[in-house]
Amino acid sequence: MFSKILIANRGEIAIRVMRTCREMGIKTVAVYSEADVMARHVRYADEAYCIGPAASSESYLKMDTIIEVCNKTGAQAVHPGYGFLSENAVFARKLQDNGIVLIGPTPEAMEIMGSKIASKQAVEKFGVPLVPGINEAIVDADEALQVAIDIGFPVLIKASAGGGGKGMRAVYQKEEFLSALVAAQNEARSAFGDDSVFIEKYVGNPRHIEFQIMADTFGNVCHLFERECSIQRRHQKLVEEAPSVALTEEIRAKMGEAAVNVARACNYTGAGTVEFLLGDNGSFYFLEMNTRLQVEHPVTEMITGLDLVKEQLNVAFGLPLSFNQNELTINGHAIELRVCAENPFQQFLPNVGTVNTYLIPAGPGVRVDDCMESNMEIPIYYDNMLAKLVVWGKDRNQAIARMKRAIQEYIITGIQTTLPFGEFVMSHPNFISGDIDTHFIQNFYHPESEFESITEEELALLATGVAFLFEETKSQLQNSVGEQNNQAEHSAWQTNRRSSR
Repeated sequence: MFSKILIANRGEIAIRVMRTCREMGIKTVAVYSEADVMARHVRYADEAYCIGPAASSESYLKMDTIIEVCNKTGAQAVHPGYGFLSENAVFARKLQDNGIVLIGPTPEAMEIMGSKIASKQAVEKFGVPLVPGINEAIVDADEALQVAIDIGFPVLIKASAGGGGKGMRAVYQKEEFLSALVAAQNEARSAFGDDSVFIEKYVGNPRHIEFQIMADTFGNVCHLFERECSIQRRHQKLVEEAPSVALTEEIRAKMGEAAVNVARACNYTGAGTVEFLLGDNGSFYFLEMNTRLQVEHPVTEMITGLDLVKEQLNVAFGLPLSFNQNELTINGHAIELRVCAENPFQQFLPNVGTVNTYLIPAGPGVRVDDCMESNMEIPIYYDNMLAKLVVWGKDRNQAIARMKRAIQEYIITGIQTTLPFGEFVMSHPNFISGDIDTHFIQNFYHPESEFESITEEELALLATGVAFLFEETKSQLQNSVGEQNNQAEHSAWQTNRRSSR
């Protein structure tokens, strides 16, 4: 097994990877920007090195600098986490050329699945269902319009590269098509440096279902069941759960088989996620594959009992999977809420600043993957996700109840977060019944109207309660959390200060 690896990331995912490494006896190397000099992942690692200014383009995306740190420290492998360089085939090849192992798939697999057009062409040969449309880049606008007419409106114009809803336009009438095409191409060019777009049929009221897969270098490929990711804002997930209430055993088996075939279509190795759209009638269609660990991987870990980072490390080292498909079962139900520094009462606008008080929930079935502390300033340069709140229950009802309790125990002051939105979701009858799709937020979440109905007396009472709760927990936080952090991280902090001089 590896004796030392470098984590080319920051925040909660860096700490998440380091924890598994510590359990496996693997030394860890952190890299950090000048903005992250006091970050927890820097203190948690065995060694830490500053690699540049705050902007990610001058630090976390500096491939050659990261490789220099690997060579300097003797790190044999790099875990990229998610975001930054995690799906960058150029970086993967640079690591290969320097004799460093990427804890992830091959550059070739990244390239195939990194292009929505190339990925659709590859999986089509394996019989994976695709949304009706054209799976090649649009060259002639008039021909594309005719294709859209033949498919039938509404249609989606989608960028081949990237994700997160950039370069995507829903078109409901043919008169809107040409202008939407130009807008999608411009946005794709600006965001990804590639204006290639394609067309597919718009699937009404879909669910977003993804399957976790793991594959080794011996040809073994397994799926670890599904995650329901339909509750999104701006095409980015906020609440994920496993399993999905929408899937029968028959549909689960078919989608799982399709996910495995997607992995085989690009000779995949390591952890990956195959995403599908699920229609009202049980039909499903391949959407894309993410060639890395997902933010929401903890819900899969909670229902399977597996450590996906450990499996990644084993596969990268050349070991076979520790399980086969028949050995995998679903145990209970898990839900994850992304705790982001956003104002859920103002269209989820970013809300950076200083976290004054930070106290996480605990108790049965509660897990928090985070990187925050009290009095920590949130850097404006990076993703604004502070933590992932994950709960497990013997069934979905218990998981929902635990999530509501955990949200109420989670205390964050100084900034706005998505915690109130999470409580709204857990209490909504459509979520409780499982009757959800990707339009949940636009159909049901209207916080401005809810606030209009609150009286001044109710607001005053709420403010009094928050003030009391803050004072009640302030001394406890300063004593218990401060003592815990000092004890757990003191030794690593000394090492890091020496390493970064």
